[in-house]
Amino acid sequence: MRKKLLNITYKIIIPAAFIGLFFLIWEIVCLSGKVPDLILPTPKQTFNSFFEQSDMIMRHTRITLLEAVAGLACGVGVGFVLAVLMDTFKVFGYGFKPLLVITQTVPTIVIAPLISLWLGYDIKPKILLVALTTFFPIAIGLADGYRQTDPDMIDLMRSMGANKLKIFWFLKLPNALPNFFSALKISTTYAIVGAVVSEWVGSLGGLGFYILRLQRMYAYDAMFATIMWVIVLSLLLLLALEIVKRCVIRWNKKEN
Repeated sequence: MRKKLLNITYKIIIPAAFIGLFFLIWEIVCLSGKVPDLILPTPKQTFNSFFEQSDMIMRHTRITLLEAVAGLACGVGVGFVLAVLMDTFKVFGYGFKPLLVITQTVPTIVIAPLISLWLGYDIKPKILLVALTTFFPIAIGLADGYRQTDPDMIDLMRSMGANKLKIFWFLKLPNALPNFFSALKISTTYAIVGAVVSEWVGSLGGLGFYILRLQRMYAYDAMFATIMWVIVLSLLLLLALEIVKRCVIRWNKKEN
């Protein structure tokens, strides 16, 4: 019982307290008068604006979610294939891993205009940009998970006549699942950010496009409301991912 109460405290009460503290500080700063309402609207103004603009925000949310989910799916697929190749062919792993690191040193905002220039302003460049920003954590996380598999267990399965495919499917892949879900949490946040950034560069819809539009209209209360919604959307996706993780990795519940 005590352990359960501590778990609730750490996972619900403390985060809720920090969120409440954040909004309290925000309200105090606004009431102090040091920052004009035009630049920093109060939390009440932001929430009111969200409900007033909810139809438009949800319309753009569908576009951003489509880009983020499609790009994340492509990124997961590419990361999975690269991780398998790096685990199967050691030379490929040692040679390709530094190149993977180099690709992550280029900021997303720098390559977004180039991708839009090459592929146009429809959904394809957004999906590609999200995939480019999300495949790296997946590839590295899975590759590390494969490498951390107990060699004695591999030898045991080989002695029982298991081939490479069975060793991978029944031993290496389950062993790498905790790493995979940890990497997927990072990639999920990257997916939302990548979709929003790509919409800044060139788009006719999406939350990034809508934020820029509100900024140009000096509608900062609606702009802050949309930004807060992007944060909430990312947290909701992470919560859904945590639920899926608990259903898939049942043997790892004690660690959580």
